[in-house]
Amino acid sequence: MQNHLPRNQVNYPRTLKLSATENGGTSALEQALYARQPDRNTLIYHSDRGAQYVSIRYSERLGKAGIEPSVGSKGDSYDNALAETINGLYKAEIIHRRGPWKSKEAVELATLEWVSWFNHHRLLEPIGYIPPAEAEANFYRCQTEQAVTA
Repeated sequence: MQNHLPRNQVNYPRTLKLSATENGGTSALEQALYARQPDRNTLIYHSDRGAQYVSIRYSERLGKAGIEPSVGSKGDSYDNALAETINGLYKAEIIHRRGPWKSKEAVELATLEWVSWFNHHRLLEPIGYIPPAEAEANFYRCQTEQAVTA
């Protein structure tokens, strides 16, 4: 079983079909890699079967970053359930509640604000009523302390 805690958003949800195909779909991936600077071979990218997933450029960029692509088989939600849950929350809390949207840029700005709020302010019950960024910081602090005492 994979450890999905602290449930921090690393990538950014895409709501417009156009965004998923621009630049081979890599814009959000590049933003996430720049912001998080993850260690190679530590991430799994969960995706639906959208345009960005089947893009050759996107697949090559995942490989270059040491990220393992992952998608459930058609009709099963096991592998992708966490990502789909986050996407559902995002659509309910931002897209449907605040639409109709005047521009793609307005959606992108609202998305960035929501991801920041989700990571740094939203209190999640499964991780002790703390924000995901705090849970992640606690996790890495514990890892460092364990390494020092070992």
